[in-house]
Amino acid sequence: MESRRLQKEFEELFKLGADGNSNVSAHLVGNDMHHLKGIIKGPPDTPYSGGTFIVDIQIPPDYPYKPPKMKFDTKIWHPNISSQTGAICLDILKDEWSPALTIRTALLSLQALLCAPEPDDPQDAVVASQYKNHHAEYERTARQWTQEYAKDIEQVHREQIQRLCEMGFDEVTVRTALENAGWDENAVINSLLG
Repeated sequence: MESRRLQKEFEELFKLGADGNSNVSAHLVGNDMHHLKGIIKGPPDTPYSGGTFIVDIQIPPDYPYKPPKMKFDTKIWHPNISSQTGAICLDILKDEWSPALTIRTALLSLQALLCAPEPDDPQDAVVASQYKNHHAEYERTARQWTQEYAKDIEQVHREQIQRLCEMGFDEVTVRTALENAGWDENAVINSLLG
């Protein structure tokens, strides 16, 4: 049952990504059915507006009875997300998970968290303190990080291809390797050099 459910969820997520109008989507990393990269568009009227955030998603063997493990790959300045590791403090990814929830609903919950931070239950105490005590500075920093790190996914892919081509690899090989590795640049470097 779990593999049928996962397949159905993947199909829904891939359709959302293909339609281009969705605020959340995901794709497999290579052919691994238990490893995805989620994409969340920054919500309007927030410091994250205009950003594209990549979330690493690990699906445990006992999914959907256990939550997926998620962390932000994209650096983000947010009280409930570690500015160092991307670890997320969100109840549905821990003890409030229910098998009725899906990867899509988890991604939508992360997007909602970007709209409504919970500084009293922080993952990053420094950001939470700034949010509560120096809100304008928090907004400025979050906006700056969004502009610097949460670039459009196509721009990120072009930059990855360029960096790897500068290492002496041809573009077709680089693009194919990145697509097969779910755009994990370190995995591609290891693969091409290994």
